[in-house]
Amino acid sequence: MAKQNPSDYSAQNIQVLEGLEPVRKRPGMYIGSTDIAGLHESLREIIDNSVDEALAGYAKNVWILLNKDSSATVADDGRGIPVDIVKNYKKSALEIVMTKLHAGGKFGGSAYKISGGLHGVGASVVNALSVWLWAEVKRDGKIYTQEYSRGLVKSKLETLPKSRLDFPDLNDRKTGTMISFMPDPKIFSTTAFEFDTVKKAIRERAYLVPGLFFHFFDLREGQEREVNYYFEGGITALVTKLNENKGPIHDTIFVKKQQGEVDVEMAIQYNNGYAENVESYVNVINTVNGGTHLTGFRMALTRAINDYGKKVGSFKNDEEGITGDDTREGLTAVVYVKMPQDRIQFEGQTKGKLGNAEIQPVVQTIIKEGLSTYFEENPSEARRILEKVYLAAKARLAAKAAKEAILRKGALEGSSLPGKLADCQEKDPALSELYLVEGDSAGGSAKQGRDRKFQAILPLKGKILNTERARLDKIIEHEEVKNLIIALGMGIGETIKFDKLRYHRIIIMTDADVDGEHIETLILTFFFRHLPDVIKEGFLYIAMPPLYKVQIGKNISYAYSDAEKDEIIKNGGKSALKADSEAIQADGPDSPTEGPKRNVSIQRYKGLGEMNPEQLWETTMNPVNRILKQVRIDDAEEADAVFTMLMGDEVPPRKHFIQNNAKVATLDG
Repeated sequence: MAKQNPSDYSAQNIQVLEGLEPVRKRPGMYIGSTDIAGLHESLREIIDNSVDEALAGYAKNVWILLNKDSSATVADDGRGIPVDIVKNYKKSALEIVMTKLHAGGKFGGSAYKISGGLHGVGASVVNALSVWLWAEVKRDGKIYTQEYSRGLVKSKLETLPKSRLDFPDLNDRKTGTMISFMPDPKIFSTTAFEFDTVKKAIRERAYLVPGLFFHFFDLREGQEREVNYYFEGGITALVTKLNENKGPIHDTIFVKKQQGEVDVEMAIQYNNGYAENVESYVNVINTVNGGTHLTGFRMALTRAINDYGKKVGSFKNDEEGITGDDTREGLTAVVYVKMPQDRIQFEGQTKGKLGNAEIQPVVQTIIKEGLSTYFEENPSEARRILEKVYLAAKARLAAKAAKEAILRKGALEGSSLPGKLADCQEKDPALSELYLVEGDSAGGSAKQGRDRKFQAILPLKGKILNTERARLDKIIEHEEVKNLIIALGMGIGETIKFDKLRYHRIIIMTDADVDGEHIETLILTFFFRHLPDVIKEGFLYIAMPPLYKVQIGKNISYAYSDAEKDEIIKNGGKSALKADSEAIQADGPDSPTEGPKRNVSIQRYKGLGEMNPEQLWETTMNPVNRILKQVRIDDAEEADAVFTMLMGDEVPPRKHFIQNNAKVATLDG
């Protein structure tokens, strides 16, 4: 057959993708991505189908199993997917649900008024992206089953005398649905579910659906464990959990009201910290990118606090008004909206943002009225909130004044860069790196050893300010932090301009000791609390300098762990990274020891300053040899709790953590 000319465009070029082919062709359109995030999204789609049964008032239990063969199973004790014949297609309802896009019981009628799934694509998409999937339905006193592979039917609908999965709790169910599936490695970059990620998704849903019991089992070899979740307190209990160890300043405020077919719930509690932690949900779906319901909440909160403050005389009408940022300092909140699934307009299949414009005024009205009533009925707690917000406003104005003063001397975002910064020649941020180096001594070596074309060096003297415990006005007055802000070029606070960031690879390089790790944590805290987009975009890294230099004869190698050091010695100095023995002489506190054939000299690096510029370049800064760890925040809730515990004011949780983890800590000798 003759090869078609690319310039020819005819009917031969037109393809029609039948059935579930579009899903396998463009999986990212349906689950967001084909990486680890997409893998977990597929599991959440199946879990949410079971949760929808609970929201409809039929299911009391949901089971999630990570099986020994790396497949996953989700089961519930709801009504079970119907198995009777859909007349128009002459196929069972189960087969239609599992093999047809936009098919399900959530488009109308009374089967589901509220649900997380709405497009009718969840189950069929997961089926299309699985090597195999089988469904088992218990209803009408029978057990029905059907098998599929990559979206295609592999067996007829048939009945079984007993369940094909021998799991006692599941076998005791009278009704319900069970879905087991094996993710397709041809689609996903990894098919290994992460226990903690699944656990977080389950925990969220347990808070949002009070009275629903979740049973989670990891049955994989060597990972066997079980977690159960059941909460009666709903989102109030979730706020209490989120505010754990943060020093709450008042009781949790809960507002709940229905307007038409929309049910709005809100729980808030302020703490004595400075970070905002707000989560939003729609029909148990975590809207990680917010949406109109979150906008309505924020407007209502600011309005209610402003109005009450002026009413009791805390805020004068002629003063600069309280802003939304002021009302969100130290705020922990959960906003939860339930509405008919046929009205929901999510932006994208992964449902990260609510787009319904009509929801904003509904949420705003309900929460404004609820908060205003609470403030009137609880004046002492309202006063505590006003004091918190007023102090935040004062700090904001002080920070603004401090920033303006700094701007007059040399702009935070301008061309007047700090004197300690050794900038690179490259002007394209995507090609530029900034090393944040512990100490002037190591900073000097880094400046000499770097590639000036694309590597910039900013030495940081000593331990920088703990920004977990500081307001913005104090932060920008701190010399080392101020230099960092100026060097980055994107500003801070309400004037952040992310597109002005001057480096798209920011590398923390500290000593491999306790002090170095402390400085590293302080820097991470600063970025997590004040420049989180740097982390979200994948621009923050941690350099991994070697722990040992091993010289065997004329061969010099570098080891990044004790195990690697031992392996180098065992293999006679063979390593992925070797330096020129004529340029670098053996040195160190350890005297050479006689090996089987050659002398072995080992140097333990206590700090970056022990390496000369050539060594620092070759081991830690040369893109060909260096090891960098990218900083990722997969679980913001967990990260928030960790930073609060490690860097906050509450001593007992930190003491408890140290006591529990001291036995597994590795100390430098």
